[in-house]
Amino acid sequence: MHVWCYVALYAVLLQVKEGSQSVTLPCKTKPDLPEDARVEWTRSEPEPMMVHVYTNRGDQLNTQDGLYRDRTKMNEDLLRTGDLSLTLKHPTQRDTGGYICTIHRDKDILRQKVLLQVKGLSNRIQVKGHCRKFSQVMKGHDLFFMKMTKIVTR
Repeated sequence: MHVWCYVALYAVLLQVKEGSQSVTLPCKTKPDLPEDARVEWTRSEPEPMMVHVYTNRGDQLNTQDGLYRDRTKMNEDLLRTGDLSLTLKHPTQRDTGGYICTIHRDKDILRQKVLLQVKGLSNRIQVKGHCRKFSQVMKGHDLFFMKMTKIVTR
């Protein structure tokens, strides 16, 4: 049996200068998340990697990619506030790319995407194998995408 599932993806384009102290990748949801909620920040482009994981026990950095070691931080009391934003310290050009905040809440999964561009590069960002040019007019505006995912069940 095949089940089609619609996953809402929100995207924000951020630009920051290399050498900045930090940049905050936004991710917000409803407040008062359940204790067993899990938040995963992953990088989707140019290659997949684990950036930061938070569970009810706190930060779980044992699966974190070495590129991000000692450079990430999430807000205190994030389950209560619903502010799941990630602070990335000392962004460099190699941090340019797409990031996904995935929230596992009960049986629901919510994904929010952030496209980060560290200034000094052109305004082209690699997205899922296609090069898309983002106009300066879109800077800071939220984009909304619907992605249809096929789930195969037995």
